[in-house]
Amino acid sequence: MAGKKPALGRGLESLFGDLETKVPVKKSAETAGQAENAVLYIGIDDIKPNSSQPRQAFDPVTIDELAASIEAYGIIHPVMLQKGESGYELVSGERRWRAARKAGLKTVPAIVRDVTEEESALFAIIENVQREDLNTIEEAAAYQALIKKYGLTQEGVAKMVGKSRPHIANTLRVLSMQEEIVIMLRNGDLTLGHANALGAVKDQGKQLKLARTVVLNGLSVRATERLALLAESKGEKKAVKKEKAEGIHEVEQELTSATGVRVKIKGNGEKGSVELLYYDREGLEEIIDLLRKAGG
Repeated sequence: MAGKKPALGRGLESLFGDLETKVPVKKSAETAGQAENAVLYIGIDDIKPNSSQPRQAFDPVTIDELAASIEAYGIIHPVMLQKGESGYELVSGERRWRAARKAGLKTVPAIVRDVTEEESALFAIIENVQREDLNTIEEAAAYQALIKKYGLTQEGVAKMVGKSRPHIANTLRVLSMQEEIVIMLRNGDLTLGHANALGAVKDQGKQLKLARTVVLNGLSVRATERLALLAESKGEKKAVKKEKAEGIHEVEQELTSATGVRVKIKGNGEKGSVELLYYDREGLEEIIDLLRKAGG
């Protein structure tokens, strides 16, 4: 749908405020007599999930935690429903609905709205993205759906979900990464920050190797950024080498000052050698005495 922006009903307008609303939400004959935000109690078995739900997996632990809260305090925020061919379909609030079933509730508080298919999908996507607990791939797929299916721009998506446009662009970029890396992101082994760092490595073989290293060693985003720069840039390698050399030089000066003997270190932080320099017989004898005292 190239460039065509869907009409947003009043339900979405309540979320997005100043976004343009071309078509108001209409009330069905069944709901025309009730206030727009009237709370009804709907049979839990008369409700089915939103077919446009972006979340691919629901964490059973968090569902159990929410179910325990519902058992203790009930459902504080009603779910939003629309009439289906038989019963109702969720517009938003699937986690609450699942947890309510887990808690053994027979009915749930709900607000029933007449919304279009587009509005229903937008509600489901935006509710989940704003919760910030989608994994990176689910979040990226949700943004992609808003752009491809509903003709929105990255800027429009950013405004809707309260994120920056660079965040939207960076998140979408992960969908083009190698399948193994996508799986790591979906499983939560890598974060969006890791993916952005890996994106600096153009060679796919190096990129995948680095991703495996990051997951295997549980490396931070900052460590991943450093490794990515090393893998991609010879100039960065030189800079790191220079930085290490300067650190070794400081140690050499410290040891020389402490012992009175010229010290030279060869190698790196992992292996190498330490040389004690002398220029005459007297200097050699001083080093021998120094070592004997150290061993004594």
